[in-house]
Amino acid sequence: MSKIEILAPVGSEEMLRAAVFSGADAVYLGFSGFNARTGAGNFDADSLKEAVRFCHARGVKVHVTLNTLVYDRELSGLADAVRAVAAAGADAVIADDLATAQLVKSIAPTLHLHGSTQMSVPTPEGAKELAALGYDRVILARELSLEEIAQIGAKTTVELEAFVHGAMCISYSGRCLLSSYLTGRDGNRGACAQACRWEYTLHEKNRPGESYDIEEDAHGTYVMNSKDLCLIARIPQLVKAGICSLKIEGRMKSVHYVATVASVYRKAIDAYMKDPDGYKVLPEWLEELNKVSHRPYTEGFAFGTPGADAQVYTTSSYEQTHDFVGIVLSYDKANKKALIEQRNNVKNGEKLELLMTDGTLMPLELKNMQDEEGTPIECAPHARQHFWIDCAAELLPDSLLRRKII
Repeated sequence: MSKIEILAPVGSEEMLRAAVFSGADAVYLGFSGFNARTGAGNFDADSLKEAVRFCHARGVKVHVTLNTLVYDRELSGLADAVRAVAAAGADAVIADDLATAQLVKSIAPTLHLHGSTQMSVPTPEGAKELAALGYDRVILARELSLEEIAQIGAKTTVELEAFVHGAMCISYSGRCLLSSYLTGRDGNRGACAQACRWEYTLHEKNRPGESYDIEEDAHGTYVMNSKDLCLIARIPQLVKAGICSLKIEGRMKSVHYVATVASVYRKAIDAYMKDPDGYKVLPEWLEELNKVSHRPYTEGFAFGTPGADAQVYTTSSYEQTHDFVGIVLSYDKANKKALIEQRNNVKNGEKLELLMTDGTLMPLELKNMQDEEGTPIECAPHARQHFWIDCAAELLPDSLLRRKII
């Protein structure tokens, strides 16, 4: 590839716009019924066609996830899904099951085929084998160090993609059965209950009724609660190792998360491409990444197997420095007013921060709030309530309003 691709997650049409306007080169999204995030706002044949049209008009590629294990009784429906993806004009299918790969090659041979990270490819030989089976790209196992990635990149010509940011489960590359055993919800079929995030205690067989914390702590023990991945500092090493696509996790996350993270990685990649040798992570990039809901960050396996500090033992909750409180719907140039959709209770006179779709940050005071009919209001307490504000600066549609958490 001539440039490094930023691949952003999409779980709804709103997230699609956020990813595209925030600088993603490609997006990945789910097709209803056969993807590993059944709880996301997945796309059907009609909405996928519109999503592809929207992205391609802006030079953005669309990768569709058909990445669950498939049973024989489902092959007919899967074939229909492949036809729908091809008819929509998508660029690639992310496949896990070899039956899916076979159907893609037989039904829609012009569709690019990407091997899911759940295939757990950790070696050059594995990457070469997938290439021989018709895969155009391998999404590498998350358990690889930078050195191991470089070895694969040096010994294969197939495109390589790697996760660089977002949540990781304890079964890093997938194939987890914990959720199935404990809840009957199959993580390999898109219905994971995130049992690795639960609090556990230890029960000893000969001491019924007694339980013990595995790690002494007032809050409990979360022994499988992995920190979130953040490899923004390792972009030079990843590129030199042969990675052509930097993948952001998060199809179940918010529009705020996608817009913020994609915008930061856009700035980082642009900075790297401009001056590879002088690349450095700016403090404001890290500040931005801390504004969205996340767990403490880790570099995962970049430099070897993670130690005890790769887990969060005190809580399964997220942390963030800012709340997402609104989104710009439109701007009236004649009257210098912006129409806002509320996402959290806001009040007239509040001083907020605005993240524009071009990555610009600016302070924003809510001045002269009015409802859609022009009646002055003092607050917007209702979910997704629309209201106008006075604003001399032109605000771009889909820009996000934030409030700093005190």
